[in-house]
Amino acid sequence: MKFFFRTLSLVAVLAMSLTDVAPAWALTSRIKDIASLQAGRDNQLIGYGLIVGLQGTGDGFRASPFTEQSMRAMLQNLGISTQGSQSNAKNTAAVMVTANLPPFASPGSRIDVTVSSLGDATSLRGGTLIMTSLSGADGQIYAVAQGAAIVTGFQAQGQAATLTEGVTTAGRVPGGAIIERELPSRFKDSVNLVLQLRNPDFSTAIRIADIVNGYAKARFGGPVAEAKDSQEVIIEKPREADLTRLMADIENLVVETDTPAKVVINERTGTIVIGSDVRVSPVAVSYGTLTVQVTETPQIIQPEPFSRGETAVQPQTDIQAQKTGGRVAIIDGPDLRTLVAGLNNIGVKPDGIIAILQGIKSAGALQAELVLQ
Repeated sequence: MKFFFRTLSLVAVLAMSLTDVAPAWALTSRIKDIASLQAGRDNQLIGYGLIVGLQGTGDGFRASPFTEQSMRAMLQNLGISTQGSQSNAKNTAAVMVTANLPPFASPGSRIDVTVSSLGDATSLRGGTLIMTSLSGADGQIYAVAQGAAIVTGFQAQGQAATLTEGVTTAGRVPGGAIIERELPSRFKDSVNLVLQLRNPDFSTAIRIADIVNGYAKARFGGPVAEAKDSQEVIIEKPREADLTRLMADIENLVVETDTPAKVVINERTGTIVIGSDVRVSPVAVSYGTLTVQVTETPQIIQPEPFSRGETAVQPQTDIQAQKTGGRVAIIDGPDLRTLVAGLNNIGVKPDGIIAILQGIKSAGALQAELVLQ
């Protein structure tokens, strides 16, 4: 029997000196790709419904009594009396129905809905969502959902084993909800346009305002945009302008974006994301790996013939330790390409790179925000 234990040695980091920072990589994007219209946000809808037609994978009425109550109420509304009758068929499941109402959605259009089991149902595959009203935060009904649920996961069960892949207790109903009520606010009733940056940044907000003002001076003879803060840019509507056409012209303007330098690390998955503006001052890094191999080879000792002895087991353990790596490398990252090349030259895996980046940050040589997830 063999056991392997792998431990990481300490990361030795020695800060040397600061270096000149190269200019940031210029990246241009359309305004529609980096900002959204405040009046054009989604609205969340929620409802409670029943899924029927399941093949014995629905809720048990003892464990989920609300499912039976809901089914009885539904049948009574349809004119069917259920007094004194009991049902043990597990072909019904209570679900929460959620959806996002897109901006400027008109009555009669369809949207997708998500269904999630509330009770002890094992699978929603093959079920049909019956008519369910979807309400907004104000309590008003904005859509009605109904249709066949699509579940990507599956479950196979036998007497001694069960195989499950994916999630079988949640699914989607594509185009299952019909919008019945229009949102109170209308786009053309707005006095101005408010753009919200998806990644708040003062530099980007100022550049958006400057680009829009340059367009407005050439088109309307004066500035119309002002950066309120790092996230919002307010654009006043000129009197002679059509708001829809104005927004169509503005969202296609190209702006040079700017983002703070960040390094995002997920230690659970070993994922490392390094931003383009990350800089590293010259540092010396030493990294090594210690591998310990434990081998168990027990020996069976038999008693001599015709003796009254007993068979015994004599343990025998062999331990070997091997240390690799330990090279000292100098990392100087004036740009992203040089930084990645320097880390790769050390020849470590992602878990080692995570330890090195944390050590560089502790030494004060990482000129970026380190985000741990």
